[in-house]
Amino acid sequence: MNTVAVVVSRRVWRVLACAMLLGALSGCGGRPSGVLIPVPDDVPGTSRVNMVVATVRERDNGPDIFSGERSRKSSFAEVTVSIPPTAARKPGDVQWPKSVPGNPATDFVTTQLDELTQEQAIKWFHERIRRTPNRQALVFVHGFNQRFDDAVFRFAQIVHDSNAPVTPVLFTWPSRGSLLAYGYDRESTSVSRDALERLLTFMAKDPNVGEISILAHSMGNVVTLEALRQMAIRNGRILPKIKYVMLAAPDVDVDVFASFFNEIGPDRPAFTLFVSQDDKALALSKQVWGDVPRVGAVNPELEPYRSEFERNNINVIDLTKLKTDDALAHGKFAASPQVVQAIGARLAEGQTMTDSRVGVGEHIIQMTSGAASTVGTAAGLVIAAPVAVLDENTRAHYGQHVNKLGNSVTETATSGANVVTAPAAH
Repeated sequence: MNTVAVVVSRRVWRVLACAMLLGALSGCGGRPSGVLIPVPDDVPGTSRVNMVVATVRERDNGPDIFSGERSRKSSFAEVTVSIPPTAARKPGDVQWPKSVPGNPATDFVTTQLDELTQEQAIKWFHERIRRTPNRQALVFVHGFNQRFDDAVFRFAQIVHDSNAPVTPVLFTWPSRGSLLAYGYDRESTSVSRDALERLLTFMAKDPNVGEISILAHSMGNVVTLEALRQMAIRNGRILPKIKYVMLAAPDVDVDVFASFFNEIGPDRPAFTLFVSQDDKALALSKQVWGDVPRVGAVNPELEPYRSEFERNNINVIDLTKLKTDDALAHGKFAASPQVVQAIGARLAEGQTMTDSRVGVGEHIIQMTSGAASTVGTAAGLVIAAPVAVLDENTRAHYGQHVNKLGNSVTETATSGANVVTAPAAH
């Protein structure tokens, strides 16, 4: 075996050891398609969350409207989600229908899903923000491995469980909703940052808006930080109506994170960072990305992080001690009623969320989703191997990705060997 093949083999097996742990801990059940097809809801005690959606996903002819593929233009929709009565659900959970149509008495269901033109979306936003206390808007940017329906239901759960008096705006970027598509999702963040910047700029310049909060999760932090960085460069600062930015379990390199704060200038929103050192997904992501720590998994009490966070006035909430049903400890921020309610309280009262050194973190403790990790498709396949046995969505794509990977590895190893053995140019 040549030197290049040995290096590749060692890297893959290193990822495999961690991936088998993730596969063993992940609970993966199939979800039916078509859960966003609107159904009537006349069940007493259900709650409704009405949101506007902006997306750069490609239009899909199927029942869920948008796929995980990329579009060259933004699209818009209005969605209303019905949430089961309090007695029928546990706060923090998204209760997926086992079959369609779902039952509003026990399941999250959609009662309305309408495509909007840009003009209709603007009209919806203007009318809603005027009726919202303090004219507050909350923008949610989801993480890796999220289908359109995942993003809609998760945001509805956060808005409902936080009881936040906000105008909900979901920005959903092209994610294929598969562990095998980590590389595709990662590149989609670059495709999406301009659209997110345009959305935030429009909202921040709307005279009806009082303030804007952003909640970004996992890989969605990459989209968010890039969009805010571009805004700061373009305008000399992040626009002042963007008051609060909440970064949940960022799958972001610590050096990239530090560079962001060096570039956006001192006139900035209040940043709150949710971290958890037991996040197994971010631990694997660290292994893949050159053994560089991910911001969402650092210990904020250790240097250089402590001094850096203090210097940049970043509020840190350490959720390491929080125990949830999430075996990967990767979705704590949404699954913890305490965390979600704290977010709602801040939005309602303008409170600053502070870290565990002041005491809040002992009662709230968090983190979030989406970085399975990978060296592109190779690690995605390794991670997904045990999952594919159980998960229909993963299994449907697995063979196709294996064939692509085989061709890719052969070409990469061959070209790499040629580079190593080629004579030096003179």
